[in-house]
Amino acid sequence: MSQQQQAPAPPYRPYRQVRAATPHSRAVSCVRFSPCGRLLAAASLDGTVALLSPSSLAAIATLRGHADGVSDISWSTDSFYLCSASDDRTLRIWDVRPVLAGLNPGSGGGGGGAQPADPNADRCIRVLKGHTNFVFSANFNPQTNSTVASGGFDCTVRIWDVKSGRCVRAIDAHSEPVTSVHFIRDGSIIVSGSHDGTCKIWDAGTGSCLKTVIDEKKPAVSFSMFSPNGKFILVAALDDTLKLCNFASGKFLKMYSGHVNRKYCLQSAFSVTNGKYIVSGSEDNCVYIWDLQGKNILQKLEGHTDTVISVSCHPTENKIASGGLDNDRTVRLWLQDG
Repeated sequence: MSQQQQAPAPPYRPYRQVRAATPHSRAVSCVRFSPCGRLLAAASLDGTVALLSPSSLAAIATLRGHADGVSDISWSTDSFYLCSASDDRTLRIWDVRPVLAGLNPGSGGGGGGAQPADPNADRCIRVLKGHTNFVFSANFNPQTNSTVASGGFDCTVRIWDVKSGRCVRAIDAHSEPVTSVHFIRDGSIIVSGSHDGTCKIWDAGTGSCLKTVIDEKKPAVSFSMFSPNGKFILVAALDDTLKLCNFASGKFLKMYSGHVNRKYCLQSAFSVTNGKYIVSGSEDNCVYIWDLQGKNILQKLEGHTDTVISVSCHPTENKIASGGLDNDRTVRLWLQDG
């Protein structure tokens, strides 16, 4: 083999289920590992957010306060704060620092170290009010703890100043509910997707629309997010497809299929800790893993007993979390064999 040729990718190592837990009384709506990797947050239609151990899935704390179901959660980059989006038309900001500090009791210097945090303490520090219908999506600006974007069934994208709790910009973004909002890694622009079939890019500072990436009436765009390097957008639509788009050129580079997605807004993810994969839930109760470059299905993870609505990939370990709807209600943990 000449030195110019790339070495073949290492053989795929399969994931297997290692844990399952039922932290909620209703459907799980969203699972998110913290950027530090020390917590797994799971939101639910029961109106609560559970903070779980990312290894045992033991419940560490429960965040209560929303008056209706929670659809989305987002961590600040430093893992100190969590934002939740709810059908009660509000977003809440939670201070998770005491929970993190209590994770390793007895390990601090001096007298005995930190105590485990009270699992039921009220950690809410802000309630963000302004949406006039369900809030369906939330995302912290990765560059600052003080800015959150949200999208909702009132068809707006909103940008919030967390410190004051004020909505600093309300954008009439779409003609139907907004299904996703996501900042690029430098925080300068936001991508939004909507049931109206469009996917748009917004200037995070001015709120102006910079580009419409997809402009179709059908199918509905059910999820959209920037890739970790900020060069691509992953777009899910209610026609059983995931597409990777170069948003600078507007060209679609890859399409991933084989899963079932006709009804729900399934939250997919990039896996970059070992090889580059696309991971998504599916309405056939499975988690699908595709090779990002090759577009082929590498594995289909079976175990859930209802639609897998959300997946999250651990920031440093080869680990996937998944959450199921009402006939399942479990959070499951999948580990790649070493």
